[in-house]
Amino acid sequence: MLQTINLLDEISQRCISGNALDPEQARWLGDALRRFLTRQSLTIEEALGLRSARGGVQWRQELAIRRRNAALVELGRRHLFCKSVSAQVRAVHTMCVRYAASAWQYDRHCVALPTAYAGQPLEFLWKAFAAGAPMPLSERQLRNILPPQTTVSAADALPGGRCPNNNGGRN
Repeated sequence: MLQTINLLDEISQRCISGNALDPEQARWLGDALRRFLTRQSLTIEEALGLRSARGGVQWRQELAIRRRNAALVELGRRHLFCKSVSAQVRAVHTMCVRYAASAWQYDRHCVALPTAYAGQPLEFLWKAFAAGAPMPLSERQLRNILPPQTTVSAADALPGGRCPNNNGGRN
């Protein structure tokens, strides 16, 4: 089902941006729509191959959770990479709680990323909240989302071996 969700997401993005579907995508979508329109499938979800396991997460929620998690991982990777996993979790949790209480109250009405947020931690906070999955998350949930710490390369550190956003490299 994950492959189908990714395919639908890619088709959606191509349609919105005005790009043509590749022949394989067009054929797949056409076949699914034909199954639905000819009543071979009772629902559009069934025609597209989107069946949730009994008692499982619905496919729309699954997509929202994956987008939210990807944004949070990217936040940690780009802006908190020098911190330990525990410090990243605390920092992301604090940023999420603060964003939820302040800027998100206004940003929730934006259909696109505010341009001032590009390249900033707010970019990934906005993407995580805009994904539609529950936010903010507890520190425990964030521990399961953020990947284990990797070593920081010399190219990632600031001159003098200091890490950005990390009080001179201390955690």
